[in-house]
Amino acid sequence: MAVEFNAFEVFEIAEKIERNGAKFYRRAAELFDESRVHNMFTKLAEWELAHEQVFANMRKELSEQGPEMRTFETGSDVIFDAQSMAGLAVFGNRINPAVELTGKESIKDILKCAIEKEKDTIVFYTGLKDFVSAGAGKDKITDIIKEEMHHVRILNESLQWQ
Repeated sequence: MAVEFNAFEVFEIAEKIERNGAKFYRRAAELFDESRVHNMFTKLAEWELAHEQVFANMRKELSEQGPEMRTFETGSDVIFDAQSMAGLAVFGNRINPAVELTGKESIKDILKCAIEKEKDTIVFYTGLKDFVSAGAGKDKITDIIKEEMHHVRILNESLQWQ
């Protein structure tokens, strides 16, 4: 039995992940006066908002295509639950993940937390990519995965300054 799910819902989840990532990074930027750290978190927030827009555009493009592009169908051996997969992406779990930053965390703690969140997001998008056709924007998801991997590298390098 094939499992079908709505592409709009999946892209909405991806938008939420990116929006929450931006909130997290903006909050992290607020916690540090050192320009290097503040600017890094601010830039990460901007990139997350750009990713959110990519997914919003993908949803818009789907609305302009036929209904066959709006539903993904998995094989019988794969059960895809978009909400569960979003749970893997820690940025997608909470209404506002920035509230977990109290201001008492060290820069190292925040960097380690951000790295884990980015890795979880990569897992979600890698799973998502397997269900998206080329016409629905598979290449865009691949590009975002690469950018999220770049975020992990930036965060890891920042850990080394500490």
